[in-house]
Amino acid sequence: MATRGRILIVSLHARPEQTGNAPYVGSLATGLAREGWRVRLLAAHPHYPQWRVYDGYGQWTRTDIESGVRVDRLRHYVPSRPSALRRLAAEVSFGLRALTTRWGRPDAIVLVSPAMVSSSLAMIRARLLHPRTPTVVWVQDLYGQGMSQTATGGRFSRALIARAEGRLLRAADRVVVIHRRFREIVLDRFGARGDRVAVVRNWSHLAACEPSAPPREVRAARGWGDEIVVLHGGNQGVKQGLENVVHAARLADEREADVRFVLVGHGSRNAELRRAAEGVERIEFIGPLDDGEYTAILAAADVLLVNELPGVSDMAVPSKLTTYFRAGRPVLAATEPGSITAEEVADADAGLRVHAARPDALLDAALELGEDPAARARMGAAAQDYARRHLEESAAVAAFSRLLHEVVSAPADPDRLQPPDGRRTP
Repeated sequence: MATRGRILIVSLHARPEQTGNAPYVGSLATGLAREGWRVRLLAAHPHYPQWRVYDGYGQWTRTDIESGVRVDRLRHYVPSRPSALRRLAAEVSFGLRALTTRWGRPDAIVLVSPAMVSSSLAMIRARLLHPRTPTVVWVQDLYGQGMSQTATGGRFSRALIARAEGRLLRAADRVVVIHRRFREIVLDRFGARGDRVAVVRNWSHLAACEPSAPPREVRAARGWGDEIVVLHGGNQGVKQGLENVVHAARLADEREADVRFVLVGHGSRNAELRRAAEGVERIEFIGPLDDGEYTAILAAADVLLVNELPGVSDMAVPSKLTTYFRAGRPVLAATEPGSITAEEVADADAGLRVHAARPDALLDAALELGEDPAARARMGAAAQDYARRHLEESAAVAAFSRLLHEVVSAPADPDRLQPPDGRRTP
């Protein structure tokens, strides 16, 4: 296959990280390589969500070839206790590394947000040193929305971040978002041009992964009996609000309900959640699993849980949903009415929604689903059908490839030839 052109992707997160946008970045890079693009990925060393560089990594610079993609990993500051300020410092340090690394001569540059701050630094480099090279910003989360909806930082810092995010998105030749609600926000709140904003849905990065064991064997190995297993997979951070699940498990103990809540993964709130759950019998913590084990444990659960902090509505599309739908299990969403998560579950007819931070409602809904195997089977089948129709990796990669072909083939945008402060040259 003839090479279509050279693509540089700049992303703080990449495989072997298993949560957040890392799996999608890896799948997109390898998918574009299969489509005939020559792909190079600038990424940090894997460290998320544990906030510790993985064993075997950590060199100042490390280059690997992974499925036809050149991956250059750059060492940056990784805080062991990721406060908001330290996370900002981590992003800045990666952005500075990306800023000062040789980029070669790409035909198009893809910047992944998050991380928005490091992407903004990379955009400065792109505008100054590669003014004729088109840039694409791939938006997985909206920073400003996230800060507002999780009450992170003060009013000034939120305004500053929102302004920086808007400048980044308006500077791009194309913005790719993962949901139509994101597109509305990017157009309405950040003033991006409608013809520059495209929607490409995420997909299940575990779709082709075989489970490591059948569900019955997984349950037996974990010591699970006939109780209703409600499983939450992925990051355990602030926006997940998983204290709600701990409270629901404590309430289940009090009621002697035949249910078990299982939290699989890691994150910045993991230690606090474990402390809060001390003495609670009906909750279990399991560390990060490889793809085969994770696929197997999803299939072994009775109900798959999305839990969100009160107020979280349209800052992100939970990446776990794409994988949940593929697993063929009903989804229980503890989230705000009208949130993206609620909308996705309703569109797929894949489960139930209860209010965020209502442990009694969470427990009641878990028991309701657990006691109705016919409803679970119907919802699980609907979820799989929705994933097949709307969340296929091949369709997403092909759409992204077409968009890149368009921006590479298009005449240079006069606005891109201006200095990054937005002032026109005489």
